[in-house]
Amino acid sequence: MKRRAQSPPVSQNPVKKSKTSLGSDEARKSFRKGLFDRDVLDRYTRAYAKSAPYKHSVISELIDDKLLRAVREEIKNNVSFTPKETDIYKIHQSGDLANLDGLDDDALAKLPSLLALRDAMYSQSFRDYVAHITGCGPLSGTKTDMAINVYTPGCFLLCHDDVIGSRKVSYILYLTDPDIPWKPEWGGALRLFPVQTIEGEDGEVARMPAPDVTKIIPPAWNQLSFFAVQPGESFHDVEEVYHAETKEQLEKEGGRVRMAISGWFHIPQVGEDGYVQGAEEKLAKNSGLMQLQGNPDQYDAPRAQPVAVEQPGSSPQQEFDEADLEFLLKYMAPTYLTPDTLEQVLDRFEEDSSISLPNLLGKKFAKKLHDFVAAQDRAPLLEDSAEIEKGPWRVAKPPHKHRYLYLRPGGAAAATTNGKSRGDEEDSPIRELLEDFLPSPQFRRWLQMATGCVIESHDFVARRFRRGRDYTLATGHEGKPRLEVTLGITPTSGWGDEEDEHEGEGNGDGDGDGDDSDNDEEEKGNGPSPSSSSSSSSSSSSKKKKGKSEKEEEDDGDENDGNEEEEGGREGDAGGQEVYLAGDEDAADEDAAVYKSGVIGPDGDNVLFSQAAAWNRMAVVLRDGGTLRFVKYVSRRAPGDRWDVAGTLEVEEQDLPPDEEDEMRGEEEGGGGGGRAPPDGIDEEEDEWNGFPSPSPDDSDSD
Repeated sequence: MKRRAQSPPVSQNPVKKSKTSLGSDEARKSFRKGLFDRDVLDRYTRAYAKSAPYKHSVISELIDDKLLRAVREEIKNNVSFTPKETDIYKIHQSGDLANLDGLDDDALAKLPSLLALRDAMYSQSFRDYVAHITGCGPLSGTKTDMAINVYTPGCFLLCHDDVIGSRKVSYILYLTDPDIPWKPEWGGALRLFPVQTIEGEDGEVARMPAPDVTKIIPPAWNQLSFFAVQPGESFHDVEEVYHAETKEQLEKEGGRVRMAISGWFHIPQVGEDGYVQGAEEKLAKNSGLMQLQGNPDQYDAPRAQPVAVEQPGSSPQQEFDEADLEFLLKYMAPTYLTPDTLEQVLDRFEEDSSISLPNLLGKKFAKKLHDFVAAQDRAPLLEDSAEIEKGPWRVAKPPHKHRYLYLRPGGAAAATTNGKSRGDEEDSPIRELLEDFLPSPQFRRWLQMATGCVIESHDFVARRFRRGRDYTLATGHEGKPRLEVTLGITPTSGWGDEEDEHEGEGNGDGDGDGDDSDNDEEEKGNGPSPSSSSSSSSSSSSKKKKGKSEKEEEDDGDENDGNEEEEGGREGDAGGQEVYLAGDEDAADEDAAVYKSGVIGPDGDNVLFSQAAAWNRMAVVLRDGGTLRFVKYVSRRAPGDRWDVAGTLEVEEQDLPPDEEDEMRGEEEGGGGGGRAPPDGIDEEEDEWNGFPSPSPDDSDSD
């Protein structure tokens, strides 16, 4: 089942009433003077009706400035935050503020302004105000659903539409530094996606978000943004908060701490005016129907295009003749064609069902490929998807599932991504990988020998993940196990994998030297040793001072001296890791729209395999239907774009002897499998922004 990226989960705590139910006059004291004047309300209502790409509102200076400053100070002094990271977001979050009522008197006495703000936001007066602007009908005052979220440099939230349960209106109130105005170039904006309407051959109309945002709303002190939650319509994200160039610049800018209180207003609950029995169930049903209308999945791009193998029954152990070896040596390092190396690869793969193969490509072809990709990586790149697609590359869509540039076999003759054709003056080495080498019978036979699998079909695509833009979200697949191959061709180093950085020396800087040192060894017969997932998956904590937060590292002047590489140092924060996760056995009983803060476990126990962006490294994974896979969002801090060629190969199912089946089942139940260390950039001790101490945190994630 494809996992749909939506909003974070609603708190499962019982609905709680505030200790204080504010009257109209008392509630209005918390807001700026004049906000509730009829002409002001009418002005916001007219602006909301005319807004695009879907209806939304932005209100500046919402709250009484003195009160909001007090709220911010209380949060800084008395609220602690939990760092959370999944495939779709990276944030620091407080607990659900509905739980404030459960605090003892001493704890609550430290947060009087925060409590007053919460009660004012959910007061009858302000709920009526929001309902009038949006035309959404009555809103609940008993179901308070809000949390404090902090985005520090490197944090983000990817595209989703907030449609879960009884949510009616989504909002965000910014508490950025009131004395250091937020600059748009720091990132952190709320961004809205337009929706495309596509009519199929059967006349059914499907709606899906376009890959490019059209409305950007930067943060600002005391600014409220809100919109009615609409299934298949209200797609938005939170732009990455970008890193400063130096530690001094970051300090001057107040740390670029994007703090906000955000959450949702819900439909009326039992006992409230406007409550309708069965309304929540009907809302959920209609939301589901809207998501399925017109079968929008059929317009996903890229779509699978498997090419059947003519004779899939060939033995994996079939040997190569001289012509086969000559062809493979044009592309592959000689060591990988020796019987000893193939036997090592097969043994490791049979043990772990995954393997990482460094320096797979031979010296001459690697040099040619590196020069080509490095030149493309340095060249200016168009941002508009429509302009990009005038060339051979396409944009993966929809963005609530994935976004990256991709190239299919047959469309690679002019494999550039700057919107201009190189023409046919020279063959693209990416085309050679896509059309000549990887789909060839010779490579297929080599892969069968290396994995013991019999390949039935293949489907290859070249991918470019642009820094500051691209990712894939975690999805499973239906059906029998299959081989997935990813050949990393990222020409830059500094992606957080020590082993890859070492291997990339001399060929990752665009000088065209290729893999000289490694391949000299290969030609002597002492080539690279294939590594399992555990050896290829290094934690970013090895690159950072263990147990220190990002802020603490920035403050460590003795070691950093304000060096640009300290704030701009990329290890562990670049993103771009390809990650395989053990699926949740309970997922079938849950709404596929819900994503969890624990999808990447705090101790990494559900990570089966991960590989950082790399040069000349191939990952091969035998993946079953219960395994999730994603490529982590590539930060704008990354040293370049992430490049690879990815392949999906259907294989014959193998019947295991009963004793082996029992052994496999025991490994699965015990969480076995190689390489379960946390992937690069995802570590329980990374980026612990120790900004603020808290009431017991609870999951109620929001923008």
